[in-house]
Amino acid sequence: MSEALARLEVDDLQESLREIQALIADPARSAELHAKLDALHPADVAYLLEALPLEERLAVWDLVKAGRDGEILLEVSEAVRESLIASMDSAELVAAAETLEADELADIAADLPAGVMEEVVQSLPVEERERLRAALSYPEGSVGALMDFDHVAVREDVTLEAATRYLRRMDELPDHTDQLFVVDRAQRLKGTLPLARLIVSDLEHEVAKVMMAESVRFYPQDSAEDAASAFERYDLVSAPVVDAADMLIGRLTVNAVVDHIRERSAESRLAEAGLRQEEDVFAPVLDSFKNRWSWLAVNLVTAFIASRVIGLFEGSIERLVALAALMPIVAGVGGNSGNQTITMIVRALALGQIQGSYWRQLLLKEIGVALLNGVVWGTLLGLVAYAFYGNVALGGVMALAMVLNLVLAAVMGVAIPRLRERFGRDPAVGSSVLITACTDSGGFFIFLGLATLFLV
Repeated sequence: MSEALARLEVDDLQESLREIQALIADPARSAELHAKLDALHPADVAYLLEALPLEERLAVWDLVKAGRDGEILLEVSEAVRESLIASMDSAELVAAAETLEADELADIAADLPAGVMEEVVQSLPVEERERLRAALSYPEGSVGALMDFDHVAVREDVTLEAATRYLRRMDELPDHTDQLFVVDRAQRLKGTLPLARLIVSDLEHEVAKVMMAESVRFYPQDSAEDAASAFERYDLVSAPVVDAADMLIGRLTVNAVVDHIRERSAESRLAEAGLRQEEDVFAPVLDSFKNRWSWLAVNLVTAFIASRVIGLFEGSIERLVALAALMPIVAGVGGNSGNQTITMIVRALALGQIQGSYWRQLLLKEIGVALLNGVVWGTLLGLVAYAFYGNVALGGVMALAMVLNLVLAAVMGVAIPRLRERFGRDPAVGSSVLITACTDSGGFFIFLGLATLFLV
């Protein structure tokens, strides 16, 4: 999708949002609002619901056709989904859930009341019930949790003509079907048959002669992160998922992988800022407070520590007021450098690019970058300090403090995610809070300490 097209679609959604807000304000136009909502794709309705305050959101939700409730619940964020589910009674929730397939139902099962889930499970056919139980048995972040059970498989010993007739008897192919999965009589995966190869090959050939025996395959226990990397590396649209005996049990598709990448990216950005979970922007004040308070408390403690560091050098600051004006520069540049380092490290960890034996090499590289940046920008800031205050020693202290604080930022930018990962914690959680605390307190101590030694 081009950037221009993406911008146009967002503009259209913004225009739709303004129209819907105008229709909500006029109860006499409820039929018009109903018709407009019915014309929108479920993903677009989800976007609009997320952009509306709670009262208006629920008014729009009440007008959505009952048959589309399930599709829209799949598309909205978890935080908004909770507010929509809370407004529905058990009968409505059961009706919405029954419109979903097993793998889709598994995605929202955690948000549904236990009684509703039990009733939905009992209403499912035996095959769908087993699929749902299988989907729920896989941990979050695994291929099994993203797996789609809807796929097309053909036997290896049939002709391409028979395979083509089989496809033509279907009403439609499952979404993102770019290949057929080839199995033997025991449903063991033998290979894949791309549709492009099926179209151009002689129909008299057997599937086994035309298929690709070597293909990317996944197991349900595989990491979703690893699968996402494979989809990116090999430009996959779909891939088979097999069990330990190579029995075909489902497939992984690019839309599920893209959704996973987007969710992980959003979680990582929130975690870096110290937010525990995705937040509805129109959530009640108390809910938002619960989501944000913990890392703000950490930030408060670290800010108090930084203030006490400054307090240790009150006498130095009183004798040389220029220190008060210059010390935030050292801390600010160090914090920015540390955030650059920690962002790169967290991303590399998420992509599986850092192996245990390379941490020392990575640390030395980051220290080298910090030293180079420190010399360049420290010299520049030292000259600026000299130009403003006419004090050569002050310029030298400024330059040296910049070098040392950037080195500190580099060390902590590598150490924080490394230690969190080693102790089984998410390396991204609160990373920006922690690195800023280190570079603020450390920067103040280094600069004021050097100034006390050489200037006061």
